[in-house]
Amino acid sequence: MSTRRMTVGQALIEFLAHQWTVDEVPVPGADDGSTVTVRERTVPATFGIFGHGNVAGVGQALLQCAATDPGLMPYHQARNEQAMVHQAVGFARMHRRRATYACTASVGPGAANMLTGAALATANRLPALLLVSDTFATRVADPVLQQLEHPHDIGIQVSDAFRPLSRFFDRVQRPEQLFSIALAAMRVLTDPAETGAVTIALPEDVQAEALDVPEEFLADRQWHVRRPLPERGPLARAVEAIRGAERPFIVAGGGVIYSGAEEELRRFAEATGIPVGTTQAGGGALLWDHPLNLGGVGATGTAAANAIAAQADVIIGIGTRYSDFTTASRTAFQDAGVRFVNLNVASFDAYKHGSQSPLIADAREGIAALRAGLDGFHVPDGFAARARSVKAEWDAVVDAALAPTGADLPGQPEVIGAVHAAMDPADVIVQAAGSLPGDLQKLWRVRDPLGYHVEYAFSCMGYEIAGGLGAKRGLLAAGDDRDVVVMVGDGSYLMLNSELVTAVAEGIKLIVVIVENQGYASIGHLSETVGSQRFGTRYRTADETGGVPAPDLERGEFLPVDLAANARSYGAAVVDIAPGPDSLGQLTDALRAAKKANGPTVIQIHNDPFVYAPEGGGWWDVPVAEVSTLDSTGTARAEYLDQQKAQRPLLG
Repeated sequence: MSTRRMTVGQALIEFLAHQWTVDEVPVPGADDGSTVTVRERTVPATFGIFGHGNVAGVGQALLQCAATDPGLMPYHQARNEQAMVHQAVGFARMHRRRATYACTASVGPGAANMLTGAALATANRLPALLLVSDTFATRVADPVLQQLEHPHDIGIQVSDAFRPLSRFFDRVQRPEQLFSIALAAMRVLTDPAETGAVTIALPEDVQAEALDVPEEFLADRQWHVRRPLPERGPLARAVEAIRGAERPFIVAGGGVIYSGAEEELRRFAEATGIPVGTTQAGGGALLWDHPLNLGGVGATGTAAANAIAAQADVIIGIGTRYSDFTTASRTAFQDAGVRFVNLNVASFDAYKHGSQSPLIADAREGIAALRAGLDGFHVPDGFAARARSVKAEWDAVVDAALAPTGADLPGQPEVIGAVHAAMDPADVIVQAAGSLPGDLQKLWRVRDPLGYHVEYAFSCMGYEIAGGLGAKRGLLAAGDDRDVVVMVGDGSYLMLNSELVTAVAEGIKLIVVIVENQGYASIGHLSETVGSQRFGTRYRTADETGGVPAPDLERGEFLPVDLAANARSYGAAVVDIAPGPDSLGQLTDALRAAKKANGPTVIQIHNDPFVYAPEGGGWWDVPVAEVSTLDSTGTARAEYLDQQKAQRPLLG
């Protein structure tokens, strides 16, 4: 067998450069379900921040690639390790999980900074490959800089913290282990049921050690995406359950998007008349103006979707993991005998809520099989009319919420309306945390299957700019020039804005809208509902006039923080919109100008945090203190207990 003498770092990088994902995807515009084969690089590039641990291993390997074969494994610089992973996740979402980036970090704090990104990738079931540096395997220099020391277990290091956050974890303690570990990692990275953060821990000495690498290990290798068909027995039981329903309702999750099943979902809904509600990850599974799309369902869902969900006797969950927001903390589905037909590629999700009709299959294949099995079935006319009625009512509510009022400080719904008006139908909106995800799920009118990118499995403050940059990279890699618009609150912006520098450095056009409201608006509102009166959620200077030992951050002046100046200091083009009756018009104009620009643009607009989106009838279980000396908490506790009465076990 022919071999080459290489370091572990060199062998791993060259191996990754030759991995390919192969998938059968629907032919655009075809109504017959025909597909075409797509083949793309599984790991087309690597992010890296170098330090001791990876600079002489993976870092040297990337340099060698750049010098000898620049297209083999391109390197991209990042400014924050957590943000590297967010970029990889944003990229993967745009590629429907067929491709992602590798991310390399140094020992100790560099690796630890990636932990949040790992948790986010796994929670969202999106692939990210993490090449985490580790301390010496030989322990020849022990302890090294940034090494942890636990007397009860000397072997525990920062890298071990990735174990519960990853879908795959292994450590290359000897060079010969690389072959089996790399192949096992790729299997999980490309498996639709198991994917998430895939972590390979690389001791700093082992990265630089040499071994004889078989040419076969370095050759092109294809990973075919599994699209399992439903088994006949479970399919028959699922069809029987739906045929027996009078008020069925579809909950479409991210699995619809990742499977490319949007057209199959549309055909299924139209053939049966079953109305559809979407999760945050499922936004775009059915376009907003389709007569059967009732919008988001659950805690932050629409009044239309929640009204039908409450009446439904059979819930058809497609590609959803049923988070507490989707089920409104198990209050959304109120029919006494509600049953669940769960179509999911992962059995873990298919069996949720005690489903007796789990259908373990690819979303696209499973929907097609259900449609064939339900030939001739249609929901009763009365139920169909009810669904049309609530949709029309909600559409009118949204029209009013998005309309500008002319206030000096517009409400967030009006800001959303102005952003939406300036964007093209195929453009992508990116968000993750705060009050914006809830408002967007209610109000954003999705006009393209990939146009709604709200990270809400982990709802990570700081994801927005990095994730948006990753999404834009993903589009550019596919030859798609649509724009990506990031909406971010001031709280999330302050958490992680450094990748604006990366966008400037690479000349990547990213449009960022900062919604400035002087604090944590979402938690402030939530705080009020649990009787805590927005405590600790405002951005104010410390007022020590009261003579108390601790600074009072509730009554001081608002902070003079200038986020627009911060963004300008990074080199981005900046538009800072002052409060006033024409601020929304300025926002729309600024967005349209940004769409014509070549590099990143940051637009700041001030808004009124006390103007909320219309109520959708959902609830979220946030426990309130059982006893308190505060009247506000006592009142909130009574309201909580009353709302909790609607909570029920879902055992369908």
